[in-house]
Amino acid sequence: MARLKEKYYSEIMSAVMESEGIKNKMACPKLEKIVINMGVGKAIENKKRLESAVQDLGLITGQKPVVTKARKSIAGFKLREDVGIGCKATLRGNMMYEFLDRLITVIIPRIRDFRGFSKTAFDQGGSYTLGLQEQSFFPEIDLDKLDFYQGMNITFVIKNSNKKISLELLKLFGFPFKREEKKN
Repeated sequence: MARLKEKYYSEIMSAVMESEGIKNKMACPKLEKIVINMGVGKAIENKKRLESAVQDLGLITGQKPVVTKARKSIAGFKLREDVGIGCKATLRGNMMYEFLDRLITVIIPRIRDFRGFSKTAFDQGGSYTLGLQEQSFFPEIDLDKLDFYQGMNITFVIKNSNKKISLELLKLFGFPFKREEKKN
């Protein structure tokens, strides 16, 4: 069993239920899935960039990503319908908890001048989205073979939640958020 999954069921679930006054375990907020998305805008001009992004995302997640395609044509961007413009992977179960563990313990400490993630990136349903500027933070990526740097969005979908409860849940997982500075 993944380390964070075991921690969720043994410690985090009871702490959240106690702090929020939840009596039923099924009503307790839970991390449902993690969606990693790479939008490759330059793929219109160079198909190799999309192939490289798919390969990198496959190495990062450990599963084959899905190529996302344009829904409609936009002449100003030289974009045609059904042309690949990005890729995404959805992680669930043990792979999700393993990725979250690697993100918190390995990848985030590698980010230079990191001061914490914003506490305001929650949507109405309690899901949290963050962005990374490049894929080179991940140890799976060989920097010598890297053709280009590509950013990515990572979305944590949390079930039975709102902004406040999601923030508390991610803090208990060990997620680093910015500290609030006291104003004089």
